[in-house]
Amino acid sequence: MSLPAPPTVPARREAAGPASAPAPREGADAAAAAATTRPIRFFHRGAVVEVEGLAPTTTVLAWLREHARCSGTKEGCNEGDCGACTVLVAELAEHAEAVGTASARATVARGLSLRPVNACVRYLPTLDGKALLTVEDLKATAGGALHPVQQALVECHGSQCGFCTPGFAMTMSAAYERHAEAGTRPTRQQLADDLAGNLCRCTGYRPIVDAGQRMFELPPVRLDTAPIAAALRVLAQDAPLAYVAHDPAFGAARRFDAPRTLDALAALREARPGARLLAGGTDVGLWTNKGLRDLGDIVYVGGVDELARIQATPGALVIGAAAPLEDAWAALAERVPELAEVWLRFAGPPVRHAGTLGGNIANGSPIGDGAPVLIALDAQIVLRRGGRERTLPLADFYVDYMKNRLEPGEFVRALHVPLPRPGTAVRCWKIAKRYDCDISAVCAAFALELDAGRVRAVRLAYGGMAAIVKRAAQAEAALVGQPWSEASVRAAMAALDEDFSPLSDMRASAAYRARVARNLLLRLWHETRAEAPLVRDQTSVWSVLPRAALGA
Repeated sequence: MSLPAPPTVPARREAAGPASAPAPREGADAAAAAATTRPIRFFHRGAVVEVEGLAPTTTVLAWLREHARCSGTKEGCNEGDCGACTVLVAELAEHAEAVGTASARATVARGLSLRPVNACVRYLPTLDGKALLTVEDLKATAGGALHPVQQALVECHGSQCGFCTPGFAMTMSAAYERHAEAGTRPTRQQLADDLAGNLCRCTGYRPIVDAGQRMFELPPVRLDTAPIAAALRVLAQDAPLAYVAHDPAFGAARRFDAPRTLDALAALREARPGARLLAGGTDVGLWTNKGLRDLGDIVYVGGVDELARIQATPGALVIGAAAPLEDAWAALAERVPELAEVWLRFAGPPVRHAGTLGGNIANGSPIGDGAPVLIALDAQIVLRRGGRERTLPLADFYVDYMKNRLEPGEFVRALHVPLPRPGTAVRCWKIAKRYDCDISAVCAAFALELDAGRVRAVRLAYGGMAAIVKRAAQAEAALVGQPWSEASVRAAMAALDEDFSPLSDMRASAAYRARVARNLLLRLWHETRAEAPLVRDQTSVWSVLPRAALGA
């Protein structure tokens, strides 16, 4: 049965495939669990939509194009890389403030928090209780005329084949609302950072950045957030989502649960340790739409407010496992400015707004960029199973390739990140074939403490050099207690060969990785040496490229 619609907001019901059926369960709670299942409910194009009968791993993109008949959103890479499918997901700004992420870089406009995300790797049930905005909404927002974003793209010749344009338009609309709300205008570099997750293969970025500036010169048009906010307040009264539907690809019913409290998640995880935990889905989404894998039943952590919190304590940050990457990196870079560049290069904004730092860490990829930074900062990982919690150094969490110390029924609750003490030099460098939106060949993060010119403590963490992200123990031993000199650093560079035996793959050869790892350590010395250290303008291409590259 459909749940009642909000009294002032129309609702439409959409079903596809066989009727929902409860997944097979054991125990006395089977009947109660089946009785609590309900459709997915979210706001889209002026109405609350109720969806049932679709497999839980149906993507937002598939639903838009194949069921909602909203074909403006395009499928490009279908893996969260090109941004052609970018949409906006909205929730109440008051909710973001309550969780503690209101100061992050999500667009907050007139009571709503707006995040650009890739529809191709976002599962439809994760929209429950939220609002979905697509390129079809822009013209409606402008009362039937072209939205300033669209008009600016036309005037500045910002579209050629047009395939990527809807994604650009949605990312630009988020920037438009953010700056209109704040009364500011973006620089060309800020626009380039916002658009880093949108790829264009034929137009070129100069006219698109031109359009990003031009849109603020046109008569203003703002999103009417009142009906959306009203609908979201009604949806917030729904019971936590428990959704069951037949998955025709595997011939069985699959369940999707979205608990809203930490205790409920812990109980559910302990009772069903074999269920797949889902956070942002920016990696897991590829398992189904490219790998065609069966995820089984899913437990979604994105609705647990306690897991999304980022709390500052004396000398540390406590980052909830479900805090979006954008929020977590923003909080880290605010306190450790040397991390700003790796933050902006950690995928594109649509991935950072959807993915989570806890998911990146739990995933355990040896080429993930979160673990080297956190290990260099001596972070600890907080794990929970039922009512019990334990904490261990993140450097000890990884056992082997894609294997960690999580026990059955256990999950990551938070990351405790000590902030560097005054005088600690922190650096992180990512080496990849593309500057933006690429996977690292090598990622190196360093934290160096000196005392009277000698190395008092040092942490050297590398990704891409082994089956797991790990510290360079031999290189560290070669440095501790030694003068911070080029001779000491070159001895540590030689010791790296004892720490790592990298592999060759499509991203880099073993020899290249080994050489880069050594040279990054030498770069650390050049930037922190006592006499004439290199300043940023001498080590970064951005000191000479931005104006020419962006047509400024």
